Amino acid sequence: MKARLIAVAVCSLLITHVVQAAEIRMLAAGAVKEAFLELVSQFESTSGNQVAATWTGSADIRKRIAAGEAFDLVIVGAPDIDAFVKDGKMMPGSRVDIASSGVGMAVKAGSPRPDISSSEAVKKALLSARAVAYSTGPSGVYVQRLFDRLGIADQMKDKSKQTAPGVRVAQYLVNGEAELGFQQVSELVHEAGIDFLGPLPAEIQNVTVYSSGIPTGSNAELAKALQAFLSAPAAAPVFRKNGMDPNHP
Repeated sequence: MKARLIAVAVCSLLITHVVQAAEIRMLAAGAVKEAFLELVSQFESTSGNQVAATWTGSADIRKRIAAGEAFDLVIVGAPDIDAFVKDGKMMPGSRVDIASSGVGMAVKAGSPRPDISSSEAVKKALLSARAVAYSTGPSGVYVQRLFDRLGIADQMKDKSKQTAPGVRVAQYLVNGEAELGFQQVSELVHEAGIDFLGPLPAEIQNVTVYSSGIPTGSNAELAKALQAFLSAPAAAPVFRKNGMDPNHP
């Protein structure tokens, strides 16, 4: 009889745990991926909840949210979060900034490393490259504007390659589709098979703030808990380690 009571108690505890545990559906830009993967196990162990993350490019995130796909939390560039709120796709006041990242440059590992110390040096490197790759995210949008700013848009038109959503520029460098690549620093610093040249020089740098927002109709309380965890001072060293400037010093 005692053994049966113990078994019933254990089963009750397991059922309670299952009921309490929840899955947080997160849609996020790849810029925060490495930092998040370092942090998520701590969040899951302390909260008892699991995070199901979908990683993709900013353009694809816009399409998914516009189509009404269900997620509890979205992390993407701040202007996109603001637009989602304005369009009624996300809860007013739900934006929480996570971290920011500048644009960096890279080449295939072992390739000659061009000078990128000034805007003129970057311009020369671009004109000398056989092919250049950039993403569909904020860095790619900025690089297209940068071509105009440097006065080389026409020369770059036929040798520019924009990656597929969610595909990192490193892949194009490694397989030889491009000689020079641009992406958020946080998406280049840990990639295998490439040499990270560094961030763009200050006079032509562009920084993207990555923010989180809560879609309407989602589990807001769970989303807020994950937002608070990712934006807390304790998470700052991990974001900094992964090439981002955290929301907290």
